[in-house]
Amino acid sequence: MTTGAREERDPGLQPERTRLAWRRTTLSSTVVAVLASKAALHDRNSAAGIVACAFCCVLWLAFLGLAHRRIRTLAAAGPAGPAALAPRQATATALCAVALAVCAVALVF
Repeated sequence: MTTGAREERDPGLQPERTRLAWRRTTLSSTVVAVLASKAALHDRNSAAGIVACAFCCVLWLAFLGLAHRRIRTLAAAGPAGPAALAPRQATATALCAVALAVCAVALVF
């Protein structure tokens, strides 16, 4: 690759793709939370189902907050590009996503 080709590259494309990926993941987690809530409240009217539904909602809100913070960071990044995702935030986001999936599976079965 020549240096001329590197200068033509738009540095805003990668953060934009990453921002869109965060939005898609947020939408997916919203669908999981809604379906889990529906399953808990309509199929099973037990205390365990309602607690699991509440836990799903808390996990969804935590994931939504983490994703929103990252989307804002990506949108506010200047020409130098966004800062790297902190390991603590990455770990929290991954744990929220996995816990939300486990909670939703538990509600289905």
